[in-house]
Amino acid sequence: MNPRTLLASTVLVALVAALVHTQRYDGYFTDPVGLFRWYAACWVLFVLALLALRRVPVGGVVPLALAGAVAVAVTGLVAPPRTSTDSYRYAWDGRVQSAGISPYDHTPEDPALARLRDDWLFPTGPSCNGPDRAPVPHNAATPHCTRINRPAVHTIYPPVAEAYFLAVDRLSPDGSRHKPLQTGGALISLGVTGALVLILRRRGDDPRKAAYWAWCPAVPVEAVNNAHIDVLGAFLAVAGLGLVAARSVRCRAAGGLLFGAAVAAKLMPAIVLPGALSGVRRVRDAAVVVLPAALFTALAYLPYLLLSHGSVFGFLGGYVEEEGYDDPASGSRYSLLRLVLPDAWAFPVLLVVLAGVCVHVMRRGDPRRPWSGALLVTGWAFALLTPGYSWYALLLIALVALDGRWEWLGIALAGAAVYVLGPTFGYQSALSNIAYGAAVVLVLTVTLLRRRTRLSTPGDRGIPAGAPGTP
Repeated sequence: MNPRTLLASTVLVALVAALVHTQRYDGYFTDPVGLFRWYAACWVLFVLALLALRRVPVGGVVPLALAGAVAVAVTGLVAPPRTSTDSYRYAWDGRVQSAGISPYDHTPEDPALARLRDDWLFPTGPSCNGPDRAPVPHNAATPHCTRINRPAVHTIYPPVAEAYFLAVDRLSPDGSRHKPLQTGGALISLGVTGALVLILRRRGDDPRKAAYWAWCPAVPVEAVNNAHIDVLGAFLAVAGLGLVAARSVRCRAAGGLLFGAAVAAKLMPAIVLPGALSGVRRVRDAAVVVLPAALFTALAYLPYLLLSHGSVFGFLGGYVEEEGYDDPASGSRYSLLRLVLPDAWAFPVLLVVLAGVCVHVMRRGDPRRPWSGALLVTGWAFALLTPGYSWYALLLIALVALDGRWEWLGIALAGAAVYVLGPTFGYQSALSNIAYGAAVVLVLTVTLLRRRTRLSTPGDRGIPAGAPGTP
């Protein structure tokens, strides 16, 4: 084995070992600071692995990246979900649909669905002692609870996500628990890696960029261990951007359909649409992408509209209110904007700034690299919204892997810091300001340095400076 390949492989093995320990460390409620230390150590090893990959001969990059992707993804399977209970809702929604019932019609604690309960999702007695259990009303003296968070509200997930939950439930063996959803997350995350490698190689770009996703610690933690549906949205968005970049009308329309599927899996991928419209000059060209996306999203909702007796948007409005997105004065939302602006100005200014970024991307963006514009819009949206949930950044990480501007990964690490350390620091905006502020400083600093480098070498139109594989 080439010495440089051996070095990269050794660092990768150390990353995998650290990830296994982190996944097995059940410290989210008991020792969040210790858990984040381990998570931060994984990120340090991730950076070292990327640096080592820069020196690996081109012929060995893809095999090593893919082997590492498998090893990293598997680490998410070594323990039950550690830092999120969302996958329990996924399992419940799949079970409800398998019984022929709309997931939007009943809350998990509704007695009408009591026959679908089991001891895994709805434990009783001493098993109800735990911070990740929610009480369920019951007439018996024995305590009843559920692992499902917010059991008194309807589901929030869009139709493609619900169809995925149903498929996993139907394909799972009887009595299965969290492993089918984790396995599904692992397979989809590997699908993202495959799509990235394919797109990069077809464009003659550096395949090392795929490691930004494939080896990133957030992927096994959020996409596999916690099995967040965001990974499906990221996969569909990446595939859609790859098709849009092909520039033919048929490919752009197919890309639009995939964007619609991504939005119908998790609403957040709608933010990549301005990037998909980079450099579009005519309304007709924009419609080729936007209309298929809107049509697919609408049609995806149709079966559930026909099956359901209630709203198919479920708890969406309540979630926005609960998370403080409609009240800038609460929690840590818009924390960087609130540092310099009155609370009441935060949301309007956010809209104006993002609108400006979107217009810039659509007017000045490179249609051959739609992911560059998508990354710019998504990155600044995250930086200004300062979300408290780390799994939202899976989409951002996938865009970084397509584009190569690694500095935006700081936003993903900031989200993890806010989420893991939030309970310790009372979810105060100070923690968000420090984490996201440092990430924004990194983005601005590296962007400035990259621009200076580009100006000093005006003939260079290759891989962005600082990307893996560049000097």
